[in-house]
Amino acid sequence: MAERLHRAYLALGSNIDPERNLVEALRLLSRHGNPLAVSRIYQTAPIGFANQPDYLNAAVLLETSATLAELREWIVPEVEAALGRVRMPGNPNAPRTIDVDVALFDREVIHAANCRVPDPDILTRPFVAIPLAELDPDYVHPEEERTLREIAASFQPSQAAMRLRPDVRLA
Repeated sequence: MAERLHRAYLALGSNIDPERNLVEALRLLSRHGNPLAVSRIYQTAPIGFANQPDYLNAAVLLETSATLAELREWIVPEVEAALGRVRMPGNPNAPRTIDVDVALFDREVIHAANCRVPDPDILTRPFVAIPLAELDPDYVHPEEERTLREIAASFQPSQAAMRLRPDVRLA
Protein backbone atom coordinates (compact mmCIF):
# COMPACT_ATOMS: atom_id res chain seq x y z
CA MET A 1 0.00 0.00 0.00
CA ALA A 2 1.43 3.37 -1.03
CA GLU A 3 1.97 6.04 1.57
CA ARG A 4 -0.42 8.95 1.37
CA LEU A 5 1.30 12.23 0.63
CA HIS A 6 0.16 15.37 2.40
CA ARG A 7 0.64 19.05 1.68
CA ALA A 8 1.95 20.93 4.70
CA TYR A 9 2.11 24.71 4.50
CA LEU A 10 4.76 25.87 6.97
CA ALA A 11 5.40 29.42 8.17
CA LEU A 12 9.03 30.15 9.12
CA GLY A 13 10.45 33.02 11.12
CA SER A 14 13.80 33.92 12.66
CA ASN A 15 15.55 36.96 14.09
CA ILE A 16 18.73 35.34 15.38
CA ASP A 17 21.11 34.74 12.46
CA PRO A 18 18.02 34.46 10.23
CA GLU A 19 19.82 34.26 6.89
CA ARG A 20 21.47 31.02 8.04
CA ASN A 21 18.65 29.61 10.17
CA LEU A 22 15.90 29.89 7.55
CA VAL A 23 18.03 28.07 4.98
CA GLU A 24 19.04 25.43 7.53
CA ALA A 25 15.40 24.95 8.60
CA LEU A 26 14.46 24.25 4.98
CA ARG A 27 17.34 21.77 4.68
CA LEU A 28 16.21 19.93 7.84
CA LEU A 29 12.55 19.93 6.79
CA SER A 30 13.59 18.51 3.41
CA ARG A 31 14.64 15.32 5.21
CA HIS A 32 10.93 14.74 5.89
CA GLY A 33 9.46 15.57 2.51
CA ASN A 34 9.78 17.36 -0.79
CA PRO A 35 9.61 21.16 -0.78
CA LEU A 36 7.23 21.90 -3.65
CA ALA A 37 7.46 25.69 -3.29
CA VAL A 38 9.21 28.31 -1.19
CA SER A 39 8.17 31.92 -0.79
CA ARG A 40 10.31 34.98 -0.98
CA ILE A 41 11.69 36.27 2.31
CA TYR A 42 10.26 39.31 4.08
CA GLN A 43 11.68 41.44 6.85
CA THR A 44 9.19 42.47 9.53
CA ALA A 45 9.31 44.35 12.79
CA PRO A 46 8.90 42.28 15.98
CA ILE A 47 5.49 42.10 17.63
CA GLY A 48 4.84 42.37 21.34
CA PHE A 49 8.46 42.65 22.46
CA ALA A 50 9.99 45.47 20.44
CA ASN A 51 13.52 45.47 21.90
CA GLN A 52 14.91 42.86 19.50
CA PRO A 53 16.06 42.60 15.88
CA ASP A 54 13.60 42.46 12.99
CA TYR A 55 12.40 39.05 11.81
CA LEU A 56 12.82 37.37 8.48
CA ASN A 57 9.70 35.42 7.52
CA ALA A 58 8.99 32.95 4.73
CA ALA A 59 6.80 29.95 3.94
CA VAL A 60 7.38 26.47 2.55
CA LEU A 61 4.98 24.01 0.94
CA LEU A 62 6.23 20.57 1.94
CA GLU A 63 4.88 17.40 0.34
CA THR A 64 5.30 14.76 3.03
CA SER A 65 4.13 11.34 4.15
CA ALA A 66 4.19 12.62 7.75
CA THR A 67 0.86 13.16 9.45
CA LEU A 68 -0.11 16.44 11.04
CA ALA A 69 0.55 14.91 14.47
CA GLU A 70 4.02 13.74 13.39
CA LEU A 71 4.87 17.18 12.05
CA ARG A 72 3.70 19.04 15.15
CA GLU A 73 4.89 16.60 17.81
CA TRP A 74 8.13 15.30 16.34
CA ILE A 75 9.44 16.95 13.16
CA VAL A 76 8.93 20.65 13.97
CA PRO A 77 10.31 20.33 17.53
CA GLU A 78 13.30 18.38 16.15
CA VAL A 79 14.06 21.10 13.58
CA GLU A 80 13.66 23.88 16.15
CA ALA A 81 15.87 22.06 18.67
CA ALA A 82 18.57 21.40 16.05
CA LEU A 83 18.70 25.14 15.41
CA GLY A 84 18.89 26.01 19.10
CA ARG A 85 15.34 27.29 19.61
CA VAL A 86 14.84 28.35 23.23
CA ARG A 87 11.37 29.17 24.49
CA MET A 88 11.33 31.88 27.13
CA PRO A 89 8.61 31.32 29.74
CA GLY A 90 6.36 34.34 29.97
CA ASN A 91 7.61 35.86 26.70
CA PRO A 92 6.17 34.14 23.63
CA ASN A 93 7.49 37.02 21.49
CA ALA A 94 11.14 36.64 22.53
CA PRO A 95 13.93 36.47 19.93
CA ARG A 96 14.35 33.07 18.31
CA THR A 97 16.70 31.19 16.07
CA ILE A 98 13.74 29.62 14.28
CA ASP A 99 10.00 29.30 14.57
CA VAL A 100 8.22 26.74 12.41
CA ASP A 101 4.43 26.70 12.43
CA VAL A 102 2.13 24.34 10.56
CA ALA A 103 -0.19 26.96 9.08
CA LEU A 104 -2.23 24.65 6.82
CA PHE A 105 -2.29 20.89 6.34
CA ASP A 106 -4.14 19.49 3.35
CA ARG A 107 -7.67 20.84 3.95
CA GLU A 108 -7.84 19.78 7.58
CA VAL A 109 -9.52 21.81 10.29
CA ILE A 110 -8.41 21.00 13.83
CA HIS A 111 -9.28 22.99 16.93
CA ALA A 112 -7.65 21.41 19.96
CA ALA A 113 -5.99 22.85 23.05
CA ASN A 114 -2.48 22.54 21.63
CA CYS A 115 -3.25 22.50 17.89
CA ARG A 116 -5.11 24.94 15.69
CA VAL A 117 -5.09 24.32 11.95
CA PRO A 118 -5.60 26.47 9.96
CA ASP A 119 -3.37 28.77 11.96
CA PRO A 120 -5.46 31.81 12.96
CA ASP A 121 -2.44 34.05 12.22
CA ILE A 122 -3.17 33.60 8.50
CA LEU A 123 -6.08 36.00 8.93
CA THR A 124 -4.35 38.55 11.16
CA ARG A 125 -0.64 38.58 10.29
CA PRO A 126 0.45 39.70 6.81
CA PHE A 127 3.88 38.12 7.33
CA VAL A 128 2.10 34.75 7.48
CA ALA A 129 -0.59 35.30 4.83
CA ILE A 130 1.50 36.92 2.10
CA PRO A 131 4.27 34.27 1.95
CA LEU A 132 1.64 31.49 2.07
CA ALA A 133 -0.19 33.11 -0.86
CA GLU A 134 3.03 32.94 -2.88
CA LEU A 135 3.11 29.16 -2.42
CA ASP A 136 -0.42 28.41 -3.58
CA PRO A 137 -2.49 31.53 -4.32
CA ASP A 138 -5.61 29.54 -5.29
CA TYR A 139 -5.67 27.40 -2.13
CA VAL A 140 -9.06 27.96 -0.49
CA HIS A 141 -8.88 28.48 3.28
CA PRO A 142 -11.02 25.61 4.66
CA GLU A 143 -12.87 27.82 7.16
CA GLU A 144 -12.98 31.21 5.44
CA GLU A 145 -13.74 29.94 1.91
CA ARG A 146 -11.42 32.63 0.51
CA THR A 147 -8.25 31.96 -1.43
CA LEU A 148 -4.86 32.70 0.05
CA ARG A 149 -4.51 35.36 -2.66
CA GLU A 150 -7.69 37.07 -1.42
CA ILE A 151 -6.60 36.87 2.21
CA ALA A 152 -3.16 38.31 1.41
CA ALA A 153 -4.73 41.10 -0.65
CA SER A 154 -7.00 42.05 2.27
CA PHE A 155 -4.06 43.54 4.17
CA GLN A 156 -3.55 47.27 3.73
CA PRO A 157 0.02 48.31 2.90
CA SER A 158 0.23 50.10 6.27
CA GLN A 159 -0.77 46.88 8.04
CA ALA A 160 1.84 44.80 6.27
CA ALA A 161 4.92 46.76 7.42
CA MET A 162 6.98 44.22 5.50
CA ARG A 163 10.01 44.67 3.32
CA LEU A 164 10.94 42.15 0.66
CA ARG A 165 14.50 40.85 1.08
CA PRO A 166 15.60 39.69 -2.38
CA ASP A 167 19.18 39.43 -1.09
CA VAL A 168 18.16 36.41 1.03
CA ARG A 169 16.83 33.27 -0.66
CA LEU A 170 15.68 29.90 0.63
CA ALA A 171 16.31 28.02 -2.58
